[in-house]
Amino acid sequence: MSFLARTIRPFAVSQQVFKQFAKPSQVIRAFHNSPPQYKPQSNPLRSTASAFTKSRLTFQNAFKRNYQQQSANPLAQGNLTQRMLYGAALVGGTALAVNLIFNRETRGETMPDYERAYLNDTFMHTGLGIGIIAIAARTLHASGWSYRLMSFNPWLVIGVSLAASIGTMYGTFRTHPDNYVQKYALWTGFNIAQAAVLSPLLFMNPAILARAGLYTLGMMGSIAFVGATAKQEKYLYLGGPLLAGVAIVALTWTENIWLYGGLAVFGGFTLYDIQKILHHARMAERGLVRKDVVNESVSLELDFLNIFIRMVQILGMRQNNRR
Repeated sequence: MSFLARTIRPFAVSQQVFKQFAKPSQVIRAFHNSPPQYKPQSNPLRSTASAFTKSRLTFQNAFKRNYQQQSANPLAQGNLTQRMLYGAALVGGTALAVNLIFNRETRGETMPDYERAYLNDTFMHTGLGIGIIAIAARTLHASGWSYRLMSFNPWLVIGVSLAASIGTMYGTFRTHPDNYVQKYALWTGFNIAQAAVLSPLLFMNPAILARAGLYTLGMMGSIAFVGATAKQEKYLYLGGPLLAGVAIVALTWTENIWLYGGLAVFGGFTLYDIQKILHHARMAERGLVRKDVVNESVSLELDFLNIFIRMVQILGMRQNNRR
C-alpha cells in the first residue's frame, strides 16, 4: 500500500504545479484584472523581440505587481530578532499542540540506539535531498529554464515530468543498497527532476518562499516528533486511508481541497512515514530487511515538497487578499 502511495505522490506534486497553467490561479486573475503598468515605448527593436524576451517581461511584471509590494504584516516590518522569535514561537507552539492532541499515549521505553541512528540517517539524507533540489532549482532558474518551461505545452510538461520523476524513483527503490554508485546516481536524478518541475516557484517573492519553508519545517518537525515518540506501529494503519486521500487530492480541481485537504493528507503521510521508518529499523535490526535510508528519505522528501508547495500558494493568496 505504501509502495502505491509513493507512485501517486509524485503525480500530486507534478500535476498540481502545472494546474496553474490550465486554470486561472489567484496570481493570473490578479494579473489580468489589474490595469497594465507596463507601457510599451516606441522602439524599433521591440518589433523584433523574441518570444523568450516577451515571456520574461510578462512574468517579471506580473510577479512584481503581486509579490514585490511591502507587506502589511507588522511582524514583517520588524527587525530580524522579532521575526526569528515569532518563527520560533510558531514552531514550538505547533509542536506542543500537535503533541498534546495526537500523542497522549507515548512509548514507555526510551528509543533504542539503532532506531535513533536509522532515523537520524534518514533525516540527514532528506535534508541533503531537499538541498540538492533547492540548489538545482536555483541554477536552472538562473539559466532561464523557468521561462522556457512556462512556454511549453502543459500536458507535455506533465507527461515528461511524470516519466522522469517516477522512472528515477522506481530505479532508486529497485537498486540494492550495496550498489552505492547507481543508487545515489538515480536518487540525484530524482531530485534534479523535482527541481526542474519546481523551478518556476522562484518567480515568487523570496520572503514568501522563506516563510513557507519555515512553516513546512515546523509542521513536519512537530509531526515527526509525535511519530517518533508514539507507541510502536500506532499510526501504521493510516496507509490505506491516506492513499485514498492522496488520490482525491491529486485528481481534484477544487482549489480549497487541493490546498487544505492536501496539507492534512501529507501531514498524515509524514506521521505514517516516520512510524514506517522506525518499523523498518526494527526489522533491519532482526536481519529481515536491508537498511536503506535513501529509499526512506524519498518518502519524506515528497511529503516536504507537497506541504511546501501548498504553503507557498496559501501565503501568496493571503498577501493578495490583504491588498
